[in-house]
Amino acid sequence: MKPANDNAPAADTIRVSALPYGVAPRGLNRREASAYFGVSPALFDELVKDGRAPLPRQVNSRTIWDRLQLDVAFEALPVKGGSNPWDDAFGAV
Repeated sequence: MKPANDNAPAADTIRVSALPYGVAPRGLNRREASAYFGVSPALFDELVKDGRAPLPRQVNSRTIWDRLQLDVAFEALPVKGGSNPWDDAFGAV
């Protein structure tokens, strides 16, 4: 019998990577992409819907996000306490 506090993933959910250690995959599923962005899957869906995160790619029945596009989108997110580029360009009102 497994203890109630066993947080190890079930054997059928363990995903073994075919990539060499240290090589990040280029394509990420929804759960991986949201974790890469540092948000919940629900918030990630909102970011995709409103254009702050990129749309996924379709490979047969698989929906995957390009890690490099996620990097570009993440860089475009506003910095907390940072200046507003519109204010910098046109002056604060």
